[in-house]
Amino acid sequence: MKLKKIELSELSAKIDPIVAMRDKWFLVTAEDGGKANTLTVFIRPQRHTKKFMDASGRFTATFFDGHQQELLYLGSHSGAEEPDKIDHARLHLTHVNGQPTFAEGKLVLICRTLYRQALEPDCFLDKAVMEAAYPDKDYSVTYVAEVEAAYEMEE
Repeated sequence: MKLKKIELSELSAKIDPIVAMRDKWFLVTAEDGGKANTLTVFIRPQRHTKKFMDASGRFTATFFDGHQQELLYLGSHSGAEEPDKIDHARLHLTHVNGQPTFAEGKLVLICRTLYRQALEPDCFLDKAVMEAAYPDKDYSVTYVAEVEAAYEMEE
């Protein structure tokens, strides 16, 4: 795997985050105590990866071209119940700047958590959206992070 560092000022020319989230997806990955866990975007309080995110204070956002089946698998299986879920998804964990990411990724952002807060029920303006997305009232946690570095994976 060969990496090319991207200046943060050039990042917007490499990726449109809205299109990437909708069409290409990405994995949020964190590591604690030598173990990594990953999931797709929404981080509910009971998700195993949340423990890693909170303990490490850093995480990666790895964007892919393709691999939707693998990403869907990782987003729908718990690392607490299936510790080898990354292996089962047939993706290859690697590290960039000491942070976990995937060899199959195309772009990786190294992030440092600055703030986190659970979504608040009173803040939903459309209660139907809240009820549809959170019938169990397990509101996702929002993370605000600083992008410390970005890398493009070269083939």
